Amino acid sequence: MEGFDVVKISYVKELLLKNAREDGRKMMGFRPIKLVTNVIDHAEGSAQVDLGATRVLAAVKLQVEETMEDTPNQGNLMVSSELLPLAHAEFESGPPSPESIELSRVVDRGIRAAETVDLPGLFIEEGKAWTVFIDLYVLNYNGNLFDASMMAAMAALASAKMPKYDSEKKEGIYTERTEPLKINRLAASTTFAKVDKTILLDPNIHEENAASARITIANDGNVVRAMQKGLGGSFSPKEIESLVDVSLSKYDELKRIIEQAAGK
Repeated sequence: MEGFDVVKISYVKELLLKNAREDGRKMMGFRPIKLVTNVIDHAEGSAQVDLGATRVLAAVKLQVEETMEDTPNQGNLMVSSELLPLAHAEFESGPPSPESIELSRVVDRGIRAAETVDLPGLFIEEGKAWTVFIDLYVLNYNGNLFDASMMAAMAALASAKMPKYDSEKKEGIYTERTEPLKINRLAASTTFAKVDKTILLDPNIHEENAASARITIANDGNVVRAMQKGLGGSFSPKEIESLVDVSLSKYDELKRIIEQAAGK
């Protein structure tokens, strides 16, 4: 670990002992969120989120494909992420990194568990269905990619338009997008970091570096849909219960931001 990082971690911990954070936020406060949609013309849906200095771009594409053998009467969903080298000095080009794979899986799990996308509604005809591809591009990394990526993905889905289906050619007509993609419910995630004995929401990059444990909780405002724990530390059952309450309490705020960006 470089000397600069060690100094920053010490600074973060000293502040937390005083019940303070370097940007002045409360322990359970998000950084400023800016969310815009329809930023990519040739995508069915797209969104860019700035969570503090963390920036993520999400693009939704729909493609007609063969149905899966185990789900012959519904469409498919695929989430992928790319940590672009321009986003952080440690990100490199090449095969997906473990961090990229984890990010994709956490976002995918939250969307699937909340049944956000109406997969049965994507069935077209025997052997054919729409596949929804969600591509995440990290443009700048300053902590908490999970919540930023979930918000970007949700806004891209909520603003997506369905291409028409050409039954003769068995393909989509991408010049004609009229109907919105059917969304059952929006999901949101909240990521918490534990630094020594202090737990905080939406950690920035320095707080992440200082953390011993991390947990991401996805919910739909009523039900916790998914959880993902990271790093080697732990949370007590009582701490988990408290963080679930915080996560549920933040849902309406995040949902409102997503809906406003998507024009709902």
